[in-house]
Amino acid sequence: MTQPIFIGGTASHVGKSWMVTAICAWLRRQGVRVAPFKAQNMSNNSYPCRSGGEIGRAQVAQAWACGLDPEPAMNPILLKPNSDGGSQVVLNGKVWRTLSARDYYQHAGQLREAVLGAYQNLASRFEVIVIEGAGSVVELNLQRFELVNLWLITQLAAPWLLVGDIERGGIFASIIGTVGLLESEHRSLLRAFAVNKFRGDISLFNEGREILEEKTQCPCLGVFPYKADVHLDDEDSLSIPESSSATVHANGQRCAIIHFPRISNSTDFRLIPHASWITRPVPQDFDFIFLPGTKNTIGDLAWLRAQALDEWISAQYRRGATLIGICGGFQMLGQTIRDPLGMESSPTHTTGLNFLPVNTTMSQDKVTRVVQARTPRGHAFSAYEIHLGETVIEGTDNGEFAFLAEGRREGLKGDRILGTYLHGAFEDAEVLAEIGIIPDNSPNSSLEALADWFEPFGKRFKELFFEASGG
Repeated sequence: MTQPIFIGGTASHVGKSWMVTAICAWLRRQGVRVAPFKAQNMSNNSYPCRSGGEIGRAQVAQAWACGLDPEPAMNPILLKPNSDGGSQVVLNGKVWRTLSARDYYQHAGQLREAVLGAYQNLASRFEVIVIEGAGSVVELNLQRFELVNLWLITQLAAPWLLVGDIERGGIFASIIGTVGLLESEHRSLLRAFAVNKFRGDISLFNEGREILEEKTQCPCLGVFPYKADVHLDDEDSLSIPESSSATVHANGQRCAIIHFPRISNSTDFRLIPHASWITRPVPQDFDFIFLPGTKNTIGDLAWLRAQALDEWISAQYRRGATLIGICGGFQMLGQTIRDPLGMESSPTHTTGLNFLPVNTTMSQDKVTRVVQARTPRGHAFSAYEIHLGETVIEGTDNGEFAFLAEGRREGLKGDRILGTYLHGAFEDAEVLAEIGIIPDNSPNSSLEALADWFEPFGKRFKELFFEASGG
């Protein structure tokens, strides 16, 4: 019989994804057939599955930690915000419809069935399913509609771990308050809490741990140390630093990234964390300016113009900056963008920034695929496409960004201007180097290092979640 284990949080960004990934890696090391699951994810950082469809990047890392290829059953509902009040709903890997929050809640019954169906799909094949919750587990105003936290815990009778983040402060209020708001049916399944991201001498928190255990009448799995030398992709854009001024990297380069309101796949820039995120014109000059992907190309292009960033980008280019557009940013660098079916917004069309001779038309079918490519100099790399729309190149005066495995030319490269649909290309240090950017030397993610991080707590974890649960 499959054992579910649920990882919930006191709030967003307390380390749930990190904890799930670590547990998956550790269980795999123990020889357990384990898979990750998150019923509903809200993120514009997604990744295409080889079997088709797309899921959130956090579940992709968790799948790899389990030694598995990512698949839609691991994240059956993916919400990709594309307006202030609406999101594109990806159901079982495929675009289902675009809904406002109010309309989304009206489909709660149907969506809950999809969640349970996806879970049972995984449960039929794996010994343990490690389930990640979303945000705080006790969003009281959403209890009637939610399908990712307490409802799922009770449906699966899943023993669960509550994670709190000591780095952000308020650890006593967040853990004690969360436990105090639980109903008896949820409290009976709570096996332990964890204090995450502790810096310094952990023994200094011994008294704090005792206080938490006394007040909650719940055991502490452990006080987990902050680990700065392991990278995991961000689930969404909330962790993008607020910055609108130039940061000079040690190598002397200045890189800017336009922070669109509906930015997607901000993970494309993890090798250049010294970049400045720009939301308005700034007086500094830059060497490279990235226009990233977006969930609403025409809407974010209108925002860019309202901020006068179109004029600022043109001025930067005239002063010598290189412009790089990825996915939606590539479309913006072109001549026209048409959305006749209203796939991202109301049916409309607009002129682009006119840096590249390309024209884009949004279509009903979404491209989601992993590709193998090589640069014009011959460097091979992996990337992925997630986009609506077909972009047609006018004329042949410009070179290609890359060649795909089947020999097809991809993207466009002109004089200090580059456009591509290939997400992940700039997560390759050699690709960055070919366009003249010196990548950051920050360490890459290490799933084995996460398993090592969890190892000291493994024995206690087995006692609380397997032996106490009869698993």
